Amino acid sequence: MGHVTVRRGLLAVLAAVALLGVAAVIVVRPGTLPARATPVYDPPVLAGQQLWGACAGGFYARLDDTIALTSSGHCTTEGTIAYAADGTTVRGVFGPAAREPACPYPEKTCKPSDMNYLVVAEDQIPWGHLNLVDFGAGGYRTIAPGTAPLACADIEVGDHVEINGRNIHRSGTVAEKGEYLHDADGDYFPCMVAAGIEVGTGDSGGAVLVRGLPGGVASRSFDGLLGFTPLAEGLARLGLDLCTTPECDIVPE
Repeated sequence: MGHVTVRRGLLAVLAAVALLGVAAVIVVRPGTLPARATPVYDPPVLAGQQLWGACAGGFYARLDDTIALTSSGHCTTEGTIAYAADGTTVRGVFGPAAREPACPYPEKTCKPSDMNYLVVAEDQIPWGHLNLVDFGAGGYRTIAPGTAPLACADIEVGDHVEINGRNIHRSGTVAEKGEYLHDADGDYFPCMVAAGIEVGTGDSGGAVLVRGLPGGVASRSFDGLLGFTPLAEGLARLGLDLCTTPECDIVPE
């Protein structure tokens, strides 16, 4: 795989979220988004929705018997508490980011995917809906039982891609795939996928569907277009199992 090319001196828009994510607040004015035609559950499905600040929610996963929700490793730090928009409801606590124990580039932080996870608060777990991704106006997407998360090798140029960060449903196709090594970025990824979908601050961590399958984590912007890292490698490094059933194969207490 070749290096993903980014013009020298440009720092990707979503990379800047690593500095702004803690304080950023995403404001969407009523009436600016298409109306959704599906119900919002209580507690809501946050996979595919805006999660906290500039972080979007990815996919529900299981860490042993603990329910987690993936997001972006550059959004915030381990131990950060995520609050709902009301400022009081605790959605959960962020866990660690995925990192490789060895790195061929000493000046970089090597990561298999730009992923961390939220340990979901018990009263915020949407039991019965953990295999759903909420794409708002794009509808709910159901992850079928036994579905495997896509790895880098499973994604091809031309594949159909969908995201819903900032609660804006968008789609496009994969344009390029390669190694990510950029002078102005402290992270190194062995695989970064570029797609023709416009992105902005607040898309970081959002679920990426590839051919309708759980495929990645929104991570970078290349001149305003999506760069995402593959899902399978991040889940494996963090010891997470993707939820593919309504209860994620856990019997709730």
